[in-house]
Amino acid sequence: MTRAIVLGRFQPFHKGHAYLVMQAALVHPNQPVMVAIGSAKKEWEPDNPWSAEERAAMISAWAEAEQIEIETCLIEDINDPPNWVAHARRSHGEGTLVTSDEPTSRLYKDDSFPVHDLPLSERERFEGWRVRQTAKMLSTVYDDEAVREVLNTSVPDSVVDWLISNDALFRLSTFETGVHAG
Repeated sequence: MTRAIVLGRFQPFHKGHAYLVMQAALVHPNQPVMVAIGSAKKEWEPDNPWSAEERAAMISAWAEAEQIEIETCLIEDINDPPNWVAHARRSHGEGTLVTSDEPTSRLYKDDSFPVHDLPLSERERFEGWRVRQTAKMLSTVYDDEAVREVLNTSVPDSVVDWLISNDALFRLSTFETGVHAG
């Protein structure tokens, strides 16, 4: 089975990620897209606020809403770029990597792994740090509709709904304060 693979931290899953997964679904139609969730052991940090299981749940909520068939796998960091592809391949298997990240593309191509490169789309709007900072700003706003209105510019509706219904935004307000909520 040849399938498309999308790799990322998905902190959180935003519209840039959604675009990649939708494009990946076109690369190998009739096959589920493998969404490979990196930094699987990272959580409760400013750059990695959600656990791998939470990220998988938000991605699954999006895929169900969009009726896109996916599978997910979790990949732990090894901090060893020359061996990264072999390490990741053990989790995501064979296929075609679909990416807009040049360093990741190069790493996979150097390992003779098939890569389908996509151009970056609205990078400024969909940078993970920017999405997290916006979410942090909203983490103590208790008006769900206001939160939806602001986050929906960069995060799919179904993911915003997941974040709200799982009270997954408040923790952002606790980072760098010494408080641990949860």
